[in-house]
Amino acid sequence: MKKFRGFTLAEVLITLAIIGIVAAITLPSLLVNVNEKAWDAQRKALHARLAQAIGQMNTLGGYGTYTEDEEGTATEDTAAESFILDALSKVYKINNVCGPDKLSSCGIPSKITTLDAVSEINFPTKIKELNAKLLNGNHAAGEDGDMADTKAAAFETVNGESIAVFYNPLCSSNTSANHFVQNKMCVNFIYDLNGTEGPNEVGKDIGFITALYNKNSVVVAPIPYSKDYTSVLPQYTDKTETIDATTVCKTMGENLRLPDTDELGSLFINAPLINLGDKTNSYWSSSVISSGASRMAWDQYFTNGSRGRYPRTNTTYVRCIIK
Repeated sequence: MKKFRGFTLAEVLITLAIIGIVAAITLPSLLVNVNEKAWDAQRKALHARLAQAIGQMNTLGGYGTYTEDEEGTATEDTAAESFILDALSKVYKINNVCGPDKLSSCGIPSKITTLDAVSEINFPTKIKELNAKLLNGNHAAGEDGDMADTKAAAFETVNGESIAVFYNPLCSSNTSANHFVQNKMCVNFIYDLNGTEGPNEVGKDIGFITALYNKNSVVVAPIPYSKDYTSVLPQYTDKTETIDATTVCKTMGENLRLPDTDELGSLFINAPLINLGDKTNSYWSSSVISSGASRMAWDQYFTNGSRGRYPRTNTTYVRCIIK
């Protein structure tokens, strides 16, 4: 007669323990990948919806009231909340609106982790807290208008996102790439894709979308790579053996590219969120002015917000963004 032998209890327990250890090791990374794919899809959908809504608006500037006393202290500030209620809500489905000093009622976290995943900062509640360099005073240049230190308001979407709104009612319609980006910013949105849930980290559930220019607006949602390129680069070079700004992003990853001038402007506006700032030089954009003998391209200074024309063979910094 044949004898049949099964697993012993000890063998079964050892097998289950091994399966548990493997699961404990692999499941967190699998969950991270699932979350990142879900966040990526949600970010793109949110950008598309907001861009479509803003495209239906004739103008982005001039909503609400913002006044200051002689000492520069705001005495009345209804700008951001009025923009949401009187403009955005007419073209975009909104569940709940929260005025200044009540951002948490719309699921806005009190603190967020910056893109480097090291620094934790207080969630900004007004323009100056978003980026103090936006109000450095160098940008009030004639037709470009000015910038007001308005308080943020917030709203919740029907899809569960919490969005803080930083609004500049004085934004310009000047779409020329030069001068300062401050006056071109009409609305800057900082979103939290899952409301009160974590991790509240830039590049994951936290991100930003910027609407530039009062009329014929451009809406950008750059997702910055986590670090600069390791050395300064020319925007373009004839030397085929030399990496330049037009190719370096591809060498760092197939999912990366060089930002255009408006996307770089958005990175400057939100620089404290990504720990991108105090470089003494500028960053290259992909926006080319001329490809002939002069070979000029646009760059963005993060010291003061100015945009400039720069010879493409000169060197400066590169920060790629995710496609």
